[in-house]
Order: sequence, then C-alpha cells, then structure tokens
Amino acid sequence: MKHILVALAAILVAGQVHASEYLVKYRNDYSVQTMSFNSNASIQALDYNAAANLVKVNIPDDNKVMSLVQLISDPNIEYVVPNITLHALDVVPVEQQTLQTQWAIQKIQAEKAWADAGNKGSKSVIVAVIDTGVDYKHKNLASNMVQGYDFKDNDNDPMDETSAQNPGHGTHCSGIIGATGLVDGGTTGISPTVSIMPLRFLGADGSGDLNNAIKAIDYAIANKVNVISASWGAAVDHATAQPLIDAIARAEKAGIVFVVAASNDGQNNDSYEVYPANAGLTNTISVAASDSSDNKPSWSNYGRAKVQLASPGDGIMSTLPGDKYGNLSGTSMATPLVAGLVALVKAQDANLTPMEIRAVLQATGDKVSIQTQCDCRINAANAIDAIKAHKMIVSPYGATYKKGDKAQFEAIYGKAPLTFTSSTPAVATIDNNGQFVAVSNGTTTITVKDATGATATSYNINVADQATPPPDNGGGGGTPGMPGGDKCPLDNPQICQAACQFMPSLPWCKSN
Repeated sequence: MKHILVALAAILVAGQVHASEYLVKYRNDYSVQTMSFNSNASIQALDYNAAANLVKVNIPDDNKVMSLVQLISDPNIEYVVPNITLHALDVVPVEQQTLQTQWAIQKIQAEKAWADAGNKGSKSVIVAVIDTGVDYKHKNLASNMVQGYDFKDNDNDPMDETSAQNPGHGTHCSGIIGATGLVDGGTTGISPTVSIMPLRFLGADGSGDLNNAIKAIDYAIANKVNVISASWGAAVDHATAQPLIDAIARAEKAGIVFVVAASNDGQNNDSYEVYPANAGLTNTISVAASDSSDNKPSWSNYGRAKVQLASPGDGIMSTLPGDKYGNLSGTSMATPLVAGLVALVKAQDANLTPMEIRAVLQATGDKVSIQTQCDCRINAANAIDAIKAHKMIVSPYGATYKKGDKAQFEAIYGKAPLTFTSSTPAVATIDNNGQFVAVSNGTTTITVKDATGATATSYNINVADQATPPPDNGGGGGTPGMPGGDKCPLDNPQICQAACQFMPSLPWCKSN
C-alpha cells in the first residue's frame, strides 16, 4: 500500500493534479493486447505506441485518484506518468550580422576538417531533427532534406510554423547541421553533405507533449537514422521522464547518437533535474554553450557529471523559414553543431559506436573554462585528424561514477594486447580487459598501452556520491514529488479527501 501512495503522490504532483492525459507503460506486448480498465469507464485510451508499449489515456479530474490507483496497482503495468509538456529551449535573438560571418564554423576549424577529410560529409548519414519542424523548401536546405513526419498534426508535412514564440527553431537547428553553403549570401552547416530528417512534435508555440516526443524518437529508430538532434526538454524528475529515457535507451540499442541541449537555466545539471539532457546513457551527448571567447554564457547549463562537452551557441547565424537567415543563441544552437559534427565523423568511420564518438569529440576538444566531463569545446579539425590517423583514445574519456559502480573501458584504434592502469588505484581499479571498478570517492585517470607501445590517457574519471536536487517541499524532508510525512502531499484538499474515502489507511487520513 505504501508504494501505491508514493507512486500516486508522485504522479499527481508531477502532473500538477489537473492534467487529464497520462502515459501508461505496460510490461509487454501481451499485457497491452489484453489490457482492461475493468469497470472504470472514465479511463479512455487515446493513443498507442507499439514500440514503447505505451498507451495514452484520458482520466477526467472527477475520478482521477481512484483511476490512478487502479492503474498503478495493476501488475501488468510498469509505470504511469503524466503526459507532460516539453518545450523548445528558449533562444536569444541578436542583431543580424553579415551572413558571411560564421564565427562558430571558424572557431571549431570546420574548413580544415573538410580539407583533411577530403569531403564535407555523406548523404548516407541521416540526422533526425526532432523539433518544431523544418522549412524543407529553404534554398539552402532543400537538397539535404529527406522525408520526415509531423507528430503534432499527425500528417506527412513537418513544415516549421513560426510565431512570436517560434522564430523557426527547427529550421535554424537544421541549418547549423547541414546548410549547403551553395546559396549566395547564405550559410554553411558543419556537415554540408548530409541527409536531414525533419520530425515535428513541437508546435508554433514551441511546445509539444511527451507522447509525441517519444513517437518521434521511435520513428527515427524505425527509419534507421544515425543521429538525433534534440534541442528541447523540461525540468522534471527522473520518474516523470522515464518513458523518454526508455525511448533514448531504444535508440542506444539501435546505435543512434542522441545529442541533446543541456538547457538554458544557468544551472548545474549535476544537481538540477532536466530531461532529456540528464538521461545519462552511453549514446547521449549533453551539450553546454560557449561564446566567441570560449566562455560560458550566463544562461547555459553545465555540469562535470551530467554534461559531456561544450559547443558554440552564442550568436549563431543559420537558416530561418522563408529563405531567411538570422542569429540566435542558446544550447539549442550548440546542440545541432555537435550533431552535425557527429554526422561528419560518421562519414569518416561508420563503425564508431556512439560512446566512442563521444570520447573522440571529448579527447580532441580544446580545453576551456566551462564545467563539463572534458572541460572542453569541440574542435572539428582535431576530431577528423584523430580519426584519419587512427589515434588511440580511451573510452569513456571522462565520466563520474559512484562507489561500487563497474564500467567497461576500451582503447579506440588500439592494437591488442592492451594494458590498462589507474593512476589512483585507491579511487578505482582496472584490469587488462578494461574492467573498471569504482572504489572510493576521488579522481583518477586511466592510461592504456597497446601492442605497438602507443599510449593514451583519459581525462578525469571521478568517483563521487550521486548529486541529488534539494527537496522542493520547503525543506520539510522527503524528495521531489514524494511525501514528506503524515501530511497530504497533494496541493488539492478535495483530492486528499477523496483518496481517504476509498483508502482510509493513508497516513494523512487519520489526522483529517
């Protein structure tokens, strides 16, 4: 009974009590096929995502508590979460500069990267831009576009619809990835030769729901994209974001790199919950923003445990709907620059795994004073040169673990047999198979030597207590979304009283 109480409180608080749509995760296909809401006719099934075993349901406010108790007590159901709203991360418009000036492309040495690679990418690499849609008719984008989908309006037309809230967020992100650079007065993306798949789930107001975000990710997986660029999110707890994390895990299994904006709250993500930025899977690259002086803009999030690297995101020139161009700022802009670089890297070596690509970008980045796993900002030329030279790189390159964690390390391009060593065995040990064990809090580095005598060393590998956000209940104990004692954890007294009518053993009912 206690676990039902905790789950009910978390769901209702996360859903702000009055939301009527929820996502119900069934444990397997059979459970979905045989699902039954018994005699509770107020629960209405609205949508079904077969890839995720998720059913979107509508529950009216007047029967919410009883309906949710029925759902979360069903052994065939893994979890229930509110169908929260996700938002394109805010962008900061700046005055338009001459279109030929793209400081970010120069900063990361894109032209040298193209010259050293002997190409500007490959059409065989597909980047899904999950966003507000894309102006796929834009002269500087059209030749790089492939068919996508609009999950907001449920049709085949993922056109970017602008408004006061949306200047063309998805179109701007797409140009950063793969504007062709072949239009007079236009711009160039980091991977001018690429295939961009526009997947729209955010509307003209820049918002969209959790259910459609997950469907967009599953569509990208089914259509075998190589990279997903996600410049959106919400400040919610891990439990509420679980369906989204599950979707990213399916992308991980499919070998897809998931590049995501760290957010624009100026917060340390090590102690601030925001998703999908904090998903923390092996295929995720969470991106902080840097400016032209390699400083962190005040609005960019950061974090040595949860944010993988930094990328230019301040005053970025790119495409806008209607064959226009303009400067925008945000981790929204930093993210597609990384996604485009991942696409360029994949064009050079398609066999690199998502975690290996992340390690390459971290190991070849320029050191900056921005707190991330590598304290670095991407450098395209260094990344391409390392791949072309088959330079040995330790993977993971930077990471944070808690005591007792185990991990598998490897040497990208290393020739067996390999010898791994930990600089501080009291903090972490590693054997010659790359099996890592976190022993105690502190910092170590991992060095590998291969059969040729070549060596490579990681950046800081930290062992630390997991950072947790402070309670959001006024300091009265408990954790966000969970009860803190015998007081009803819900904001609505009527719902608290209704819960007592059918579950009188709840702690707060005895004192009411």
